[in-house]
Amino acid sequence: MPAIRAFPAHAPLLATTRGVADRAAAAPRAGADPLLGRDMPECVHFGSIAVVDRHGTVLAQVGDANGINFTRSTLKPLQALPFVEDGGLARYGFGSQELALMCASHNGETVHTALARAILDRVGARVADLQCGAHAPRYYEAAGVRTPEGLAVTPLHHNCSGKHSGFLAYCRLHDHRLAGYLDPDAALQVRIRNTVQRFAPGETLVAGTDGCSAPNFAVPLRRLAQIYCRLAVDDEPALRALHYAMTRHPDLVSGTARTDLALMQAGGGDWVCKIGAEGMQAVGVRSQGLGIAVRIAGGDSRALHVATVEVLHQIGLLDDPLHGPLARHFRPAAHNARGTETGRMRPLFTLPRLVS
Repeated sequence: MPAIRAFPAHAPLLATTRGVADRAAAAPRAGADPLLGRDMPECVHFGSIAVVDRHGTVLAQVGDANGINFTRSTLKPLQALPFVEDGGLARYGFGSQELALMCASHNGETVHTALARAILDRVGARVADLQCGAHAPRYYEAAGVRTPEGLAVTPLHHNCSGKHSGFLAYCRLHDHRLAGYLDPDAALQVRIRNTVQRFAPGETLVAGTDGCSAPNFAVPLRRLAQIYCRLAVDDEPALRALHYAMTRHPDLVSGTARTDLALMQAGGGDWVCKIGAEGMQAVGVRSQGLGIAVRIAGGDSRALHVATVEVLHQIGLLDDPLHGPLARHFRPAAHNARGTETGRMRPLFTLPRLVS
């Protein structure tokens, strides 16, 4: 097992460039990088990429596929898995919509908050039992809409309220007390840790606390990619249920103008996708038996979206990236306040084509 390094050996993945004022008249710079053309790099985004098969064999990588990274919200399907495995869906009459929300980093739109409340009502829990905290709905930022003044925010609006509602449902299923359900030693969290270890055999799990106060774990990037490959391809019933729920209801997993929604729309039900905070994205591709994990070291979400779309394009999953729901993330241009193009975000890596 590779030794744990505090700082993964990330590599340059993307450059945000700034071009010359008169593009038509400009001569190429001496020694210009063919990937950048005449533009000068202004910002460089470092990170790592791992593409694996279901056995964890690394098929393509950039940077440090063995580097340890916190999974953040990409862990949510595994956090929901014990509830599914133990028959929780049937016990409470939940379907794929409720399960999708348990895996979500949602926008806090009405459809999300109403479904989270319905889960709580069904299992006999209260909004006050949610220990995720509260923040303004992510919808406003994602849609570029100003947050209304005086908006009454509750824990239901938190992007993780679906996951926490699922946690409370698990506790009700097993007659566990609701208070303290986030404690690392609580029966629920021990079960989740054991589940993560089951999907990451032989790895030393590094524990931390997520933004919603739930325990979270760091694993090698290649292992996260393998987890999503298994989520996509395994025919074990609980994993199939998770895959179906997430790909059938990407709007519940994310929401309006969110990238997970766009990714799963582009994949047409074949790609199961989940973003994580601070620059983490995981994708499982059922038809090809592939798992993909992308990490942006600086946590920049714009760079994460561009790098993810670039990976999909380069390995052969996205042949027409300039059209469709992911077009705005493919090597996007930067514009100033006048609308003048000032540069682009360009890839600094190349991957082999894996899909014929």
